[in-house]
Amino acid sequence: MTAENFTQLTYLLAAGLFVFSLRWLSHPKTARRGVLAGVAGMTAAIVGTLLHPEIVNYTWIIVALVIGTMIGVPLSWVPLTAVPQRTALSHAFGGLAAGLVGTAKYVLWHGEGALTHYRAAVIIIEVILGYLTFTGSLMAAGKLQEVIPTRPMTYRNQNVINLALFALALGIGGYLVAVPEQWQLFPPVIVLSLAFGVLLILPIGGADMPTVISLLNSYAGLSAVAMGFLLDNKLLVIAGALDGSSGLILSVIMCKAMNRSFSNVLFGAFGQVQSSAAAGAQQTVKSGTPQDAADLLESSSRVVIIPGYGMAVAQAQHRVREIYDQLTKRGIDVRFAIHPVAGRMPGHMNVLLAEAELPYESLLEMDEVNPDMPQADVAVVVGANDVVNPAARHDTSSPIYGMPIIDADRARSVIAIKRSMNPGFAGIDNELYAGENTLMVFGDAKAVLGDIAKALSGQGGIH
Repeated sequence: MTAENFTQLTYLLAAGLFVFSLRWLSHPKTARRGVLAGVAGMTAAIVGTLLHPEIVNYTWIIVALVIGTMIGVPLSWVPLTAVPQRTALSHAFGGLAAGLVGTAKYVLWHGEGALTHYRAAVIIIEVILGYLTFTGSLMAAGKLQEVIPTRPMTYRNQNVINLALFALALGIGGYLVAVPEQWQLFPPVIVLSLAFGVLLILPIGGADMPTVISLLNSYAGLSAVAMGFLLDNKLLVIAGALDGSSGLILSVIMCKAMNRSFSNVLFGAFGQVQSSAAAGAQQTVKSGTPQDAADLLESSSRVVIIPGYGMAVAQAQHRVREIYDQLTKRGIDVRFAIHPVAGRMPGHMNVLLAEAELPYESLLEMDEVNPDMPQADVAVVVGANDVVNPAARHDTSSPIYGMPIIDADRARSVIAIKRSMNPGFAGIDNELYAGENTLMVFGDAKAVLGDIAKALSGQGGIH
């Protein structure tokens, strides 16, 4: 077998493993197997590429390997709450790689006089998608890390200006495809793509970041497809297509979960604080102590816990597990209701609860748990906000009107754990908190849940 045949064989193996990886990652029970399949596939792809007969010198490959390891290892140490930011950074690296490869190929082929119309077209697609993914993902990571304001940043005629810049980049790119020798126009395409990535993310608020990250993942995949055509690498085409299509499908699923369109997510500036919330319009709420919450839970038969981003920020998943243990020990039925867009990344809540080793069968999707909510004695809302706001069902003026929610308000009693009455990502007050059956327990979720767990275990000193 020649080295070339061996390389193609490893590519075929890697492609198959990538497909199985995606399939297995779709369910918690097979997710670990999916991760292992993905790692094995990437290993096969790298080994096959390193044995490619066209490689004559490994020096720069080793340099890149060392730099990549130096960046990648610290990234693997980030806490689970920072995984969305890390994912956005990974997309940024992918976009940058695609953009740089496209740039290098343009310079190389232009110098050799080998720049055909086809090659120029593929390069332009790769460069635009790659560089806008790079800066867009960096902006998304900055917003998620809150080094950049998470609320939408808007200005007059924003969408018109953004689309005009993108159209200008496409127009110049189209001219370069027709006249590839006009290299002076290539740098403006890069600059416009980088600028569009920044401007694209500015008006998008934190509530839409899960969808945007998924969409940027799709862009990174499509740029990889273009890179595969450019390098005549079938594995890059397959892997990029899998990445691009899965990211797009996930974005569609999340848009449906929020009853929103793509255009509304990208251009709607969703999440600006509404005037009433900004002015601190007072809602009359009933507040209590962790002991009050423990008493309510202890007297119940069915409890539904609804986790949100507040649980992730407080790293309170292990305290949730303690309460689960205390309640199930008493024979109380405890389930978890997971909204599709809870947290800042698809599956964010599932990952955190899995880390606390809560049984998968107790984690229910929104559609599964909502019919049972009227039979729940207590719904415990831990740091969730917009995904339990009843205004989504009836208030046609609300920005979240029509968004499917978890029907926490239909439980007999609600315990809402929250730091303050500040609005969530949508920037609006939550009617649930002012409900007659709602008890607010203010404080850090980890501390409050820890006190509730102590009260349930019979330890004193909780007031």
